[in-house]
Amino acid sequence: MLEHLASPLGVLLRRDMVAAGLDDRAILHRKRAGQIVPLRHGAYALATAWQAADGRTRHLMLSEAVLELFRDDVALSHVSAAIAYGAPDWQVPLGEAHLTSLHRIGERNRARVRHHRGELGVLDVTRSEGHWITTPTRTALDTASILTRDAAACVLDWFIEQGTTSLPELRATLDARDAWRDHLDLTYKLSLAAAGSQSVGETRSRLLFGDHGLPSPVLQLEIHEPGGRLVGIVDFAWPEHRLIVEFDGREKYHRHRRPGETIEQMVLREKAREDRIRELTGWTVVRITWADLVRPDLLVARLRRFMARAA
Repeated sequence: MLEHLASPLGVLLRRDMVAAGLDDRAILHRKRAGQIVPLRHGAYALATAWQAADGRTRHLMLSEAVLELFRDDVALSHVSAAIAYGAPDWQVPLGEAHLTSLHRIGERNRARVRHHRGELGVLDVTRSEGHWITTPTRTALDTASILTRDAAACVLDWFIEQGTTSLPELRATLDARDAWRDHLDLTYKLSLAAAGSQSVGETRSRLLFGDHGLPSPVLQLEIHEPGGRLVGIVDFAWPEHRLIVEFDGREKYHRHRRPGETIEQMVLREKAREDRIRELTGWTVVRITWADLVRPDLLVARLRRFMARAA
């Protein structure tokens, strides 16, 4: 019975269970029996769905529940809107659902719900699956305002790469709101965003290069055969130093894997591509991973050696 009342994500509302004939005693019995898990007052999740969900999906379940409870009085915003759009969750706190009042009436922050009172204009919100949600541009800025520098840059880069906003649009929106109390902080974070970063690893690598004084690389440089055929696009390139850096992360393997292709086949194809890039350019190709970002001094020293060698 409960499965029929639940949403596709497994969310249950008390009001729906009561309408189906369950009183509070029956609901409590199912909770104690481990059939449902409380999300917040008036909302539950099927225990099977909750246990199978990762942190990201659990946040989506919480967001769905609070939107159903508050309905059209609020818009999903900040971190919750970003996750709903599909933004990365690296170093993003997922314990609270974020809402912004559409009436500028401040609700008290309650268990697992964080209310914001920022002014939302007509162009700041849109409808999605029957509820209000802040637009990608507003979401990117709001989310960046409450995250650390690197996590904010990852979210900003992701929205830009998706094409749902752009650096000029983000800057114009921020400039029009110079009264925001976090305007200076957001201006700084936005200055670090760039088009061309296709993963959290690439954004973090680019920030690391800048923090350690390396020259700015060309992002997503295309390498062509003499006849013009595209051989590949590399993550970072320093043409003046004849150096290419590729970030090897899980996202890349999912992104570039062809239908029906095994991981082994994709790795061999990627190696052939890299060999051809070396042949065409004569440049050094360096692959880095998440482990290299944990030891930035060693990585930067290594890259400086390659740059010096090409001088």
